[in-house]
Amino acid sequence: PRAALLTALRDAIRTGRLAPGTRLPSSRTLAADLGLARNTVADAYAELVAEGWLTAQQGSGTRVADRAEPATPRRPRAPSPTAPAERSSRFSLTRHQRWEHRPAHDLRTGAPDVSAFPRPAWLTSARRALTAAPAHAFSHGDLRGAVQLRQALAGYLARARGVRADPDRIVICAGFAQGIALLARAVPGAIAVEEYGLPFHRELLEPVTRTRPLPVDAHGARTQLLDADPEFADVRAALLTPAHQYPLGVPLHPDRRAAVVEWAGRTGGLVLEDDYDGEFRYDRNPVGALQGLDPERVVYLGTASKALAPALRLAWMVLPDRLVEPVLAAKTPAEWTTGTLDQLTLADFLDCGAYDRHVRAMRHRYRARRDRLVGQLAARVPAARATGIAAGLHAVLRLPPGVTEPAALRTLQQADVALDPLSAFHHPAAPTDAQPPSLVVGYGTPAEHAYAAALDALCGALARCGQASGPTPPGSVS
Repeated sequence: PRAALLTALRDAIRTGRLAPGTRLPSSRTLAADLGLARNTVADAYAELVAEGWLTAQQGSGTRVADRAEPATPRRPRAPSPTAPAERSSRFSLTRHQRWEHRPAHDLRTGAPDVSAFPRPAWLTSARRALTAAPAHAFSHGDLRGAVQLRQALAGYLARARGVRADPDRIVICAGFAQGIALLARAVPGAIAVEEYGLPFHRELLEPVTRTRPLPVDAHGARTQLLDADPEFADVRAALLTPAHQYPLGVPLHPDRRAAVVEWAGRTGGLVLEDDYDGEFRYDRNPVGALQGLDPERVVYLGTASKALAPALRLAWMVLPDRLVEPVLAAKTPAEWTTGTLDQLTLADFLDCGAYDRHVRAMRHRYRARRDRLVGQLAARVPAARATGIAAGLHAVLRLPPGVTEPAALRTLQQADVALDPLSAFHHPAAPTDAQPPSLVVGYGTPAEHAYAAALDALCGALARCGQASGPTPPGSVS
């Protein structure tokens, strides 16, 4: 770990990602972020001070030495004209784009602060799970997933999200993407999707079925149109984000929740509920899962990607009883099983309470980050407005009047800040985008020690954009 840390710090200074004069986090803070011993970080700092890369003075902390001459930072390679993300939107989502270097300030959505992964607690659960695992656990597993994890999830989801789950109706997937692909193959007919959403979800669905964009407003998806608009006559399922619309951030209104469940019951349709970040709500009690209203008409989809880490590749579906066999039959041989040892570890992690403790700690951290984002915007870019901030790990940032998305992206790229414009999430078949120019800011993505610099770079770039567009009346942050 010490050698890897030395190499990473030298490279960051050499390439300019850590500029001369930059103050580094304390050895205690960086050790906690990286899961290392404090002495390991302190020794690495001391060696880099001795080599001349860093300076250390009492009262001013450890900083990058002024004499360090950075190379010119490389810019992201332009995406290929045939990149899938470009085929489905006007802009390419940066997380699906090739970067020649890791951006200095990563504010893209789609990942939590992975530096906060609870390594010691996870290792403890892994040891317990391996010790307790029967011999057959190391062979080919149940197509539905390890029974231990399905049992642990049934209890957790009922308690935390109001999901009515039986272990026999839970199917474990290698990530949300596999789950949605299986459902597309198992459920015939077109699928309605929210007009704002992840392009790669549509790319998973469209080789198998047709997608119909469902308009979204301040109350979430307009689910009443499933009955009222002939455009949706062939729709047999609706993929929704009811607790926290992605990416606009609004919850689905109770009347619309009731309307979509009634539509599914009357027509024999299905609601596919993507509960991607339901555990992270800050300003009031969490919005319960839609699935609790009608477990026979709503498929609940959850994932460990936001609460823990995308690298685990663990997600789950709570299915109506009639769908379990069709979904399992839709699995190809390459999809028959998901890594059992990680499933057993997650089961123990849930059962011993470590999952709850981690979620509580991260909820507190992300809320503090959201508040810092709101405060910095109000102080430095008052004409911008952050919305969709009651929950989740991202905010939609309405740009100051006169500032366009392409102009903002150019300025942010010059500051080596990576994020996405709101228009990149708009369904290409939906009517003209009516949302004002906006950016989607993933404030949950950076490591804790990197967040202040990322926020400073974001606000600085936006302030420069606002100045270039001329004076504007101040707005509010909400």
